[in-house]
Amino acid sequence: MKTQEMLQKEEALERRIESYWDARSPKFSAVRRRELEGSDAARWQKFIASHLPEKKPLRILDVGTGAGFFAVLLTRMGHEVTGIDMSAGMIDEAQKNLAAFGCWADLRKMNAQQLDFSDESFDVVISRNLTWTLPDAMQAYREWRRVLRAGGMLLNFDSDYGETTFSAADAQDSVHTGICEALLIECNKIKDELRVSTHRRPLWDAALLEKLGFSVQYDADIAPLVHGDESLRYDDVPLFGIYAKKVR
Repeated sequence: MKTQEMLQKEEALERRIESYWDARSPKFSAVRRRELEGSDAARWQKFIASHLPEKKPLRILDVGTGAGFFAVLLTRMGHEVTGIDMSAGMIDEAQKNLAAFGCWADLRKMNAQQLDFSDESFDVVISRNLTWTLPDAMQAYREWRRVLRAGGMLLNFDSDYGETTFSAADAQDSVHTGICEALLIECNKIKDELRVSTHRRPLWDAALLEKLGFSVQYDADIAPLVHGDESLRYDDVPLFGIYAKKVR
């Protein structure tokens, strides 16, 4: 049980995270548009399709939709997509990108750890590069399980950034060049305050999801399968993939 002090600290941290991603949203969105326009979009689409149930259309919740990258791909694949993000700036960018690519999804500003959906509302929950930013990743996983139907799939693609220190030199040598020093400092401060940064992942995620009632498979690094364009390189930290089926 969380104390009042713990809840207040978590809420303050959430506000900082929201502010950080609001500030990042325009340039972050530009990167996602480049992905959607390039060869990596087809790589991602093929990879995701290999882990989805064959039924169409699927009701899919894109948690931490950001600038709408997955939302665009999944609607192109014929699915019914709801995308959520706690950053209003990101939701605005996602709306622009969906319109630019002739797609539509139900986009909502919402906390990934406290979902405003009924139990068993979705066939699939999907997320990319989100859980490393959450104050309570365990609670997020509980919520994602709650809104999944029996037999539904949870797909999570993320990296273990716990021991990583983001620097201007790294940003200069990646697709995220141009991030100001103040944002890099804030990013590191936030990351170091998150409990998820103390866990070794994806082993921690897999063990937790099994306890929550999922059968779990994972890959330690899917980057070679989904990132072919070197000009869109993010960092050298492995991108893991978790594929979890709700079995109880």
